Amino acid sequence: MDDDTLLDAARACVLDQGVGRTTLTDVARRADVSRMTLYRRYPDVRTLITNLMTREFALVLDQAQQGVAGLPTARERLVAGAVAGIRALVADPLMRTILDRDGALVLPYVVERLGSTQRLAEYFLLAQLVAGHEDGSVRRADPAAQARATLLLLQSFALSHAPATADVDSDLLFGELTHILDTSLRPEQP
Repeated sequence: MDDDTLLDAARACVLDQGVGRTTLTDVARRADVSRMTLYRRYPDVRTLITNLMTREFALVLDQAQQGVAGLPTARERLVAGAVAGIRALVADPLMRTILDRDGALVLPYVVERLGSTQRLAEYFLLAQLVAGHEDGSVRRADPAAQARATLLLLQSFALSHAPATADVDSDLLFGELTHILDTSLRPEQP
């Protein structure tokens, strides 16, 4: 039994009933494996869900990166990739279910630590920033600080999208995000 089968079963359970009501027994049943098989790989639901979120959200971010690979400058790749990634995340059924039903699950990734998906996103940002410094398309600054600040901005868009769009058009917000990123990263004119 491979991990993807188990994570697919966990995804189906979370989409059906939310994280809070998903048990390892439910996942084992859905994957058609014994509970012991599942327990050997994932000692608890939290570990299983963390691995599921990492797999799912990393795939979304990877697809966004691939979609911008042909853009001519690093700043264009960063801006377009970041906005595409946030658009995809806020539309992702797993993300929507987690935020709508079990929003407290993401709180540790906001106030306690950065998770592996955040680190993956930050790695993409950092690589584009460094490339942008080299090709002259990004304002020079400490790349680690630029990447972290950009990650924090993007994170707020991803996590607050539903309430933020209750009375403001989503496309207009994404237009502003694009403008904010592009303007803040544009090299200063002498």
